[in-house]
Amino acid sequence: MQSPVRYDTFDSLSLSIPATVWGRPLTLDHCLHHFISSESVKDVVCDNCTKIQAEGILNGQSIENQRTTFVKQLKLGKLPQCLCIHLQRLSWSNQGTPLKRHEHVQFNEFLIMDIYKYHVPVHKSSQTELNQKNSEETAPGTKDGIAVKPAGAEQPAGTKPHFVNGACPSSFLMSSGTFPLAAFPECSSPVYLYRLMAVVVHHGDMHSGHFVTYRRSPPSPRSPFAVSSQWLWISDDTVRKASLQEVLSCSAYLLFYERVHSRVQHQSLESKAEE
Repeated sequence: MQSPVRYDTFDSLSLSIPATVWGRPLTLDHCLHHFISSESVKDVVCDNCTKIQAEGILNGQSIENQRTTFVKQLKLGKLPQCLCIHLQRLSWSNQGTPLKRHEHVQFNEFLIMDIYKYHVPVHKSSQTELNQKNSEETAPGTKDGIAVKPAGAEQPAGTKPHFVNGACPSSFLMSSGTFPLAAFPECSSPVYLYRLMAVVVHHGDMHSGHFVTYRRSPPSPRSPFAVSSQWLWISDDTVRKASLQEVLSCSAYLLFYERVHSRVQHQSLESKAEE
């Protein structure tokens, strides 16, 4: 029996790094999938199970609380405008001493979060009405009137999407202007698309070290909503230019992503700024 959904607030995502497999790259998607993977919790007191059993017992006999196995899963109920991702690089040895994990977790300039977003289940009758409405509003070049692929939609057998968070070909890494969604037809125009804005790297071990930051160059006053393609490397009071490839090659500790506005939203923000 399904249990109610509980919402908790968060200001960042703290992702553990799963065990690596020799010869296979570790990506940000692996960490995110590990975060939302289902977990079985045994011997949970189920109030609904006890209530259902009690309804079938006569003469007011008392029954013990029923215990069952629950399936726990974390998903993101609401995604923020600015998304901070923390990669947990602290681990513990068998002797109980802290160790730092140095594995390189591949990440991209753009991050798609649609499949990690929680969607409230739609009632069958409501879903039927929605499908009918979508079919009536079908536009040329779309499928069933839906421009966005639902989360959890399966790929046809034998096919793989070209875009994977952290494993995207470098030819698709674009920096300037709004994001050209046509570059990723397999993603069917993602709704929750994020652009990398800054990365924090820790050099050293678990006892001491030094933090450096990669961040985009600030926008010019003439174009406050434009996103710069120039990256900067910052260490204390030392600043130098850096390439996107250098940023994507670093061992990230913190990743800062900002949600990408659609072209309509982007134009709306620019028009408000001019007023």
